[in-house]
Order: sequence, then structure tokens, then C-alpha cells
Amino acid sequence: PVVGVNWYAAQEFCKWRTAHLNQYREERELAPMPSFRLPSEAEWEYGARGGYEHKLYPWEGPYLRNSKGCFLANFKPGRGDYIADNFEYLAPAESYFPNDYGLYNMPGNAAEWCQDDFAETGYTYAHDLNPVFYDQRYSDDERIAGGAKIRKVTRGGSWKDIGYFLSCGTRTFEYADTAK
Repeated sequence: PVVGVNWYAAQEFCKWRTAHLNQYREERELAPMPSFRLPSEAEWEYGARGGYEHKLYPWEGPYLRNSKGCFLANFKPGRGDYIADNFEYLAPAESYFPNDYGLYNMPGNAAEWCQDDFAETGYTYAHDLNPVFYDQRYSDDERIAGGAKIRKVTRGGSWKDIGYFLSCGTRTFEYADTAK
């Protein structure tokens, strides 16, 4: 997991990764691949649910521990007992079981940036066929330059968050120029 990057840095990484892969493919006379990008909020939630439509978490059951008492994600259980899940901070990617889509750490470990701007009523304005929400108060120039305090959606919670933020349907935000 990577932490300490703001939304703009995550966008730049996607551009770099696309260029790097397509240069490799070009050298082997293969067709270029589509661009890497951050997921939309809807895509993130779909992937996190792992095939379960109406579950609180992407695993079977409404609990943060399995039947043996082991935590199912890296988060802050209780009131600051960070080490209770065996990791003081981030856990290696394969420390917990993947969801049914084979995705690791969708809930917990490191919160994940999404493409969407954050608004409490963002779902009201998002279109069913293209659900990425962009706040119309900001111009393209402000978005590129990073001058405005644009709130971007983060999903999944992290090692420092309580269990509430691990729920597939819980959404929150960070400012795009903030790295945590």
C-alpha cells in the first residue's frame, strides 16, 4: 500500500503508469492499453462489495472478526488499540483474505482516492450511466492547477479509522491537495 500522496500525485502516477506500460508494449509491437485512472466512487464500491449487493462489508456476515475471532481487515479496533489487529500501521497487501473478486484490502489498511468530487448530496446529481460527480463550482483550470480546496471522495477506511469506515457504503473525503 502507498500512503502520503495527495489526489494530484495519484493522478500523476496513473499517467506515468500508462506511459510506462505503453512504452513497453510499443517496444514489443503490441497495441497500446487504455489509460490507468482512479476508480469512480461507484466502481470502487462495486469492486469492494466483491459480488455481495446488500452486505455491510465485502465478506459474509456483519462482523469485523471471523468465527475464530481474527480481524478481517486492518483498522483501529476499540479506542485506539492499533496493535490489536497485529499491525501498528499498514499491513502487507496479502495479510487479510481477498474479497470474492480477488481484491485485497478494499476495506481498511489505506483509504483510497476516487475520481469523484465529494458533496453530501453528490448521489443526487450523479447520472446512472456515468456516475462520476464533478462539482460545477470549480473550473477545469482550478482542478488542474490545484488552486481550489476541492474535496475528493475517499473510500474504504484505513489502519487509523474505526470499523464504521470499513463499510462498503461509507463515504468520506479529503482535500485533493492533502496527503495523509
